[in-house]
Amino acid sequence: MTAVQGRSGHFGPSNGTVDADPVLVEIVAGTLAAIEKEVETSIGRTSRSPMIRDAHDFRAGIHDRQLRKLTGRSYSALVHPVVRDYPIETMNVGDVYFHNDVYLSEGGIGHLPDLCVTVPVFAASAETGEPKVVAFIQAFGHHDDIGGAVPGSMPSAATSVYEEGLMVPPIKLWDRGVPNESALKIMTRNSRMPDSLAADLDAECSACLAGARRLGELFDRYGVAAVEACFEAILSNSTEVYRREILSQIPDGSYVWEDYAEHDGVEEPQLHRQRITLTMDSSKDVPLVIDFTGTGPQAKGPINHCGDYADGNFLKKWLAPILRNLAETPERMAQLDVNEGVVPLIEMRFPEKGTLLTPVFPAPTNARTFVILRLLGVLAGVLAKATGGRMPADQETIRYTGVYGTDADGEPYLMREVLGGGSGGRYYADGEDTIHVVPDSRNLPTEFTESRFPLRVERLGLAMDSGGAGRHRGGCGYEKHIRVLRDAHFMSIADRSILACWGVKGGKAGKPFQITVDPGGPDEHEVDALADAEPLRAGTVVRIRTTGGGGWGDPLDRPVEEVLRDIAWRKVSVAGAREDYGVVVRDDGTADEVATEQLRQRLRDARTGEEPFFDRGPGYATLSGGAAFNEFDVV
Repeated sequence: MTAVQGRSGHFGPSNGTVDADPVLVEIVAGTLAAIEKEVETSIGRTSRSPMIRDAHDFRAGIHDRQLRKLTGRSYSALVHPVVRDYPIETMNVGDVYFHNDVYLSEGGIGHLPDLCVTVPVFAASAETGEPKVVAFIQAFGHHDDIGGAVPGSMPSAATSVYEEGLMVPPIKLWDRGVPNESALKIMTRNSRMPDSLAADLDAECSACLAGARRLGELFDRYGVAAVEACFEAILSNSTEVYRREILSQIPDGSYVWEDYAEHDGVEEPQLHRQRITLTMDSSKDVPLVIDFTGTGPQAKGPINHCGDYADGNFLKKWLAPILRNLAETPERMAQLDVNEGVVPLIEMRFPEKGTLLTPVFPAPTNARTFVILRLLGVLAGVLAKATGGRMPADQETIRYTGVYGTDADGEPYLMREVLGGGSGGRYYADGEDTIHVVPDSRNLPTEFTESRFPLRVERLGLAMDSGGAGRHRGGCGYEKHIRVLRDAHFMSIADRSILACWGVKGGKAGKPFQITVDPGGPDEHEVDALADAEPLRAGTVVRIRTTGGGGWGDPLDRPVEEVLRDIAWRKVSVAGAREDYGVVVRDDGTADEVATEQLRQRLRDARTGEEPFFDRGPGYATLSGGAAFNEFDVV
């Protein structure tokens, strides 16, 4: 049976099929993107916490009644856990569902501060005239605080998820338009920032309800069968595009690579391994296999990620954007979204329970970005091996830093940022400076920080020499100096402070993350990248330097004029130009061409010809027992 639809919006059984009108497909696709953007804009304008309103660390998504993600502008969580606990036929107009339980989210939620709201979309049934679920609107975001051992609900030394905050399995937060006040009271009572939490949840629920109404209007206007036929066309087109344009660029065969998180907050720093064996077989219906066998054991600290649920549905859509780098041109790459259409093309194979990607409850997960974001780089690395380097070098990863204390009125505050660093150099261009891997996320504006918190931002600019050297240089991280005006505490959840963003095909690694208290002063000292409560006396400065992206290609092949331009733009120092690029600069800022050519030739002659395909930087030797690279780094 195939549902057919009249202009009235009713649907019922039919023996026929409904073909998607190509013009209507474009209308529906555009409407979906507009609704998703409208939901996110509404949340951003009506929420209260800095993390949601200003840093924009939240996402919206639209899913059909088969739980497939239709939109590709942004990633989102999953509807699967809601439908698992609340069957579709039990849902009502005005219902809002909520969850943040990592282990009951089917892999869609990574840590407890990510709160997820889901609203069903309804259209009238032709048989009964009653509303029936036809789609879902969903939003999830990183909230200020949901309880736990430390402000911000991200304790760096947690050994159990119970230390990380309040766990809420899927519940009905609104019932037919009426909020569940008891549930809201429980959640806000467990938060150190109850007003922000309440306001943010209200913003998300209201925005998703409005989005559901907007999407319902689309069904009413064109009919359920016609709109659902467009959904099928959108997803089928995505599947075909990725199969024809993207996966065809990967030679058939099997390829292996691995990368690492460097510490878990509990044990001493070590190489926490994440491995991918990628197998491409273009003759198969599911041509791409991503096998995580060989990934290291689950950590005692909070860097685990629950990926092995719903056949890896979330991870497939999370990792698929890396595949876009195989598009024929950068312009084509920018046109490609990632929706459920990529899922049928990928098979994921997970190791047994008890690894970084298959942790056993109640393993802690609040810093799971060290794993889930590293996987983006592992996939990029294994694809670089498969394609001769047609992938970018390593990019920055999410890191949170924050200051908390009490303001002049004695009220508690938490200033926390999602910091950005440099992206990797590419085969056709340098990496971008100070980007955020989370789409649309950003650091807090200086004016906002200084007006709302007892802090002063004294410096913000690019971190010179932080981008990895290469024919195409890695993007720069940034340097930020914050002075606390009252006694406070500093927190950090960050990675890449020992290891660095790797370079590829001759490119060099970027500079790692660094936090320094009282730089240049009598109490100067570095703070571990995983810290909960570093004390800061009033007047103290904290310097934050974010990671630089890895370089792509031989830095000795970089044109001299581009190195001189980088010096003028204060991205590369004169000393860095000489050491990293073999460019000798005179006092007047011009290049000594003869000395440059001689130096570059000496640097080339010093090479053994056995250099690895990837450069991990000096930090790798620190954790590997002296080895500069591993067996998988050689092509």
